Amino acid sequence: MPSKGSNRATLRVCQADRVGIALDLDGVVWLGDEPIEGSADAVARLRAAGEQVLFCTNVSVLRVADIEAKLVRHGIPAAGDVVTGATAVGTLVDVGERVLVWAAGGVTEAVEARGARVVHEGPADAVVIGMHFDFDYAGLERAARAVSSGARLLATGDDPVYPTATGLSPGTGALLAAVETATGGKATLAGKPHGPMVALVRDRLGADGLMIGDRPDSDGRFALALGFRFGLVLSGVTSSARDAEPPPHVVAADLATMVDVLLSDRG
Repeated sequence: MPSKGSNRATLRVCQADRVGIALDLDGVVWLGDEPIEGSADAVARLRAAGEQVLFCTNVSVLRVADIEAKLVRHGIPAAGDVVTGATAVGTLVDVGERVLVWAAGGVTEAVEARGARVVHEGPADAVVIGMHFDFDYAGLERAARAVSSGARLLATGDDPVYPTATGLSPGTGALLAAVETATGGKATLAGKPHGPMVALVRDRLGADGLMIGDRPDSDGRFALALGFRFGLVLSGVTSSARDAEPPPHVVAADLATMVDVLLSDRG
């Protein structure tokens, strides 16, 4: 766990430079549909202090507009301030390609926005794996056969679980593992902490900032890839900062407490 001095160093940079804040959602702003107490006010305080806040999530089940609407329901205006694993994976397909989507509406939206053609069975130029709740063996078989026949394997991310109000639930990585096992293939990953999401966030926030998330393995590595500092909250997947790798620059119980730390030296 970082020292008090490293917390203050992070705060001084935020105060002097007005760096951008990249903010995870699951485990930081909400757990499933349940808000984490104080998160909406915390975002409002960051914005009032002049910080640019960009929500970045590996979630691909929902379309961007749906996530923006969910944030509004939680008291957080977010129009134009959301990037997703679906948005990122969409940058990996090309105009006119046939793309087999084994994922939900967010991926379909992103693939179609790139001018690719969404198909639900082979032949295909690419197969995109993302979290969805109506998967079945037949869909797994179609995805695996397309990959085995030469389609590129892409995925929104590989998080094995995600936090909900009732505990951890299987994530995109669990579905991806089935396809990789069946085909022997290895997916190109788009979401945090990988290159496509890095490019999207850096384009919006620049080369310096703070990433706040609940997972050292994805959010912390994402901060490293961006060249940002890493703020770890203990309200989601991670319950202790002990042995966190990479080590966070600042640790707090939740987003509200994190913002208290970041803004505590501002008059």
